Amino acid sequence: MIGMLATSKAGHDCKEVFVIVREEEEYVYLADGKARSLAKPKRKNKKHIQLIKKNKNEELAERLTMQQPVRDEEIKRMITLYKAEREG
Repeated sequence: MIGMLATSKAGHDCKEVFVIVREEEEYVYLADGKARSLAKPKRKNKKHIQLIKKNKNEELAERLTMQQPVRDEEIKRMITLYKAEREG
């Protein structure tokens, strides 16, 4: 799941797009590069997210898994590109 895009299905951030940056048993940690940075990701129950299966950045996922440096700008760019593709 790490590196995949997901939308929130519940809470005040409903319908927002995030990148999954970490995974635990029943929770995932989400970042959008703006309000939720990599330094302070949002903890969310897996039941409350909808995966966007077609968009996964393999390089970013590998770097997150290996705990290599990733910048918030990279997260923002991935989300921006997805939104532009979806609208256009």
